[in-house]
Amino acid sequence: MTDEIPSVTPEPQEIFVDVCGAVNQPGVYEMDPDSRVFQAIEAAGGMTEEASGISVNQAQPLSDGQQVYVPTVQEAEEGSFVPAVPETTGTGESMGTEDGIVNLNTADAETLKTLSGIGDSKAQAILAYREEHGGFSSIEEIMQVPGIKESTFSMIKDKIAVK
Repeated sequence: MTDEIPSVTPEPQEIFVDVCGAVNQPGVYEMDPDSRVFQAIEAAGGMTEEASGISVNQAQPLSDGQQVYVPTVQEAEEGSFVPAVPETTGTGESMGTEDGIVNLNTADAETLKTLSGIGDSKAQAILAYREEHGGFSSIEEIMQVPGIKESTFSMIKDKIAVK
């Protein structure tokens, strides 16, 4: 009988995160493995004056190879930015989705098109409605969007949220 020591893979000593968008010093930063998004943004010199800080979940834990994109206020309002989704998406809200549920107030056109019955024209109509009305206050309000009737709502009601 031998006293063999089991091999243990050590935890990484650091991770690398790409911080870009409306930050003062975009780049790749070496971070501790238990770091959060706000710490990566701080490492990149903080957000610029044009940044939309409310569009970024700053409490989200970081993972190796993750990209943190800070949109401008204009990009956030237009829904024109598409942040990279981390390889592991178990915790956070990313471009309007959380646990597979599409947030009507933050989703971009590509995310909206993942819903049954929503193509290019309806996705654009949802974005236009959201911009014109300042967002949705209930999921039922989506039926006020031209081209979206009760039948479409019935297909997607369990896949959408308003936050």
